[in-house]
Amino acid sequence: MLLVENYFKPIYHLLFPHVCNGCGTELLSNEKTICTTCLSFMPKTNFHLIINNPMEQKMAVRTRIENATAYCYFNKGGAIQHLLHGLKYQRKQEIGLLLGRRFGKQMEDVRWLQDIDLLMPIPLSKQKLKARGFNQSESITLGMADALNKPMDTAAVIRTKNTASQTNKTRAERISNMTDAFLVAYPEFIRNKHILLIDDVITTGATLEACADTILKIPGTRVSIATLAYAVE
Repeated sequence: MLLVENYFKPIYHLLFPHVCNGCGTELLSNEKTICTTCLSFMPKTNFHLIINNPMEQKMAVRTRIENATAYCYFNKGGAIQHLLHGLKYQRKQEIGLLLGRRFGKQMEDVRWLQDIDLLMPIPLSKQKLKARGFNQSESITLGMADALNKPMDTAAVIRTKNTASQTNKTRAERISNMTDAFLVAYPEFIRNKHILLIDDVITTGATLEACADTILKIPGTRVSIATLAYAVE
């Protein structure tokens, strides 16, 4: 059986090229989803090592967060943009899982991470979830939860408003767009918990701020934030 599989594998790869989702080059036999080069040269922020890093400064302007970090910088036209596009619009959930695990592994020794009680992806509205078929932030969170050995939740906070796309909106428009967009469905489940809120990319931070503010209305809650990518405005 193994001989047959090895015989047909080159033919299969010729008809259906097994390529990197970041740069498009053919993957080696020991590579999966993303090539070693793309993973090695990911433009990491290392924000988790920096006190009062740029992302924390950005978020602290409008909401009360404990910590904030991002895995890498968002470079337009770079591998991370291709990866996020593949995850979000081509339903390649394996990208989110792989990068989420690597992100989690990078932060497993970070002191403030030890205090996190629960990982939570930014929820999608029912309409958007039905149209897309999955929540890309949930894929990332699954990978991080696996690496950090932390529980995750996707039910305590829901999105009640099917907001228009944030793309091409000003910061003020994004904030207005997110007003009353979230609801805590099970407040007793998150009471007195430190929650790590996770999303794919942060630009202005309006979506994360709105969700964090909703969570922080529950007594005893604290919120930290992590995203795969950080876009410089």
